[in-house]
Amino acid sequence: MELLDDKMRVWLESAKFVKSIPGVYVLYNRSKEPIFIGETSNLENTFTKYLDEEFDGNECMQKTAFYQRVFTNNQKQEKIELMGQVKNETGKYPSCNSEIEIQTS
Repeated sequence: MELLDDKMRVWLESAKFVKSIPGVYVLYNRSKEPIFIGETSNLENTFTKYLDEEFDGNECMQKTAFYQRVFTNNQKQEKIELMGQVKNETGKYPSCNSEIEIQTS
């Protein structure tokens, strides 16, 4: 299930080359199921942190195999729409997004 128009990219091979631009991103597991939807004011900084810290011990996000990203200055709204799209299509939110985060989106 691809959520964005952006092509799906292999996580470790290309995540370090993303630009330092605001955006929304979707992380996928090996089965290409969305496991996390995030937003950031700087994709490069966020992805570099994920790579350097290997998702900081987050076992759920460590299952990341692919990603998509879209550059936008309206990250919060874009993320809310993507979360709704996943919920509508699968009946559940991405497994790595916390309930607290979903309720405050």
